Amino acid sequence: MRVEIWSDIACPWCYVGKARFEKALQAFPHRDDVEVVHRSFELDPGRAKDDIQPVVRMLTEKYGMSEAQAQAGEENLGTQAAAEGLDYRTRDRDHGSTFDMHRLLHLAKERGRQDELIQALYRANFAEERSVFGDDERLVGLAVSAGLDADEARRVLADPSAYADAVRADEREAAELGANGVPFFVLDRTYGVSGAQPAEVFGQALEQAWANHSPLKLIQRPGQDGAEACGPDGCAVPHQH
Repeated sequence: MRVEIWSDIACPWCYVGKARFEKALQAFPHRDDVEVVHRSFELDPGRAKDDIQPVVRMLTEKYGMSEAQAQAGEENLGTQAAAEGLDYRTRDRDHGSTFDMHRLLHLAKERGRQDELIQALYRANFAEERSVFGDDERLVGLAVSAGLDADEARRVLADPSAYADAVRADEREAAELGANGVPFFVLDRTYGVSGAQPAEVFGQALEQAWANHSPLKLIQRPGQDGAEACGPDGCAVPHQH
């Protein structure tokens, strides 16, 4: 069974929601049969790479709240994160474009290191002092910590077109599925869960999706194992009668 998670590195509820989902997955009896795929979603698409500003100022400008309200929201998020065992810096974090991070995540998916990279990016953005925005070498270091090759990561970052189509395709798909916010979880292309729900809700969703998950049913003529086909060992040659 596949679970797809649309999220953004700049999204604190994605950081918290991932931890809650993983808590539910760890308790799920069929966890070894669940494939998790991370999909791209930018909260601030189109933001220039060098357009970096403090999180609190971004919140006041984007949502019209006061600095006190923005800071109170950050403190609340810090409390929510701590409840999941996550570190969270409530002050002096930056906000910027996450497009390059999403491109690297698609590289990591091809190399089988996607979960390691997204976790490294989340931790760097929300818990560590050094900003992840506007610094390619910072991202290269995180990619290496997740098991990726440094030169390959640099090549991706140096080429703005690398994996750009994959990021945009994920974002179009999110819109088609009706996801206008993240985190957004899609289980087996049948059930959707929106937001950083409690672990119990994710557990119920996993159980329900698994209960309704059915293997592919083949349709064929009675008494036949299947028609001619091509496979890894070559193509079946029909017998002459």
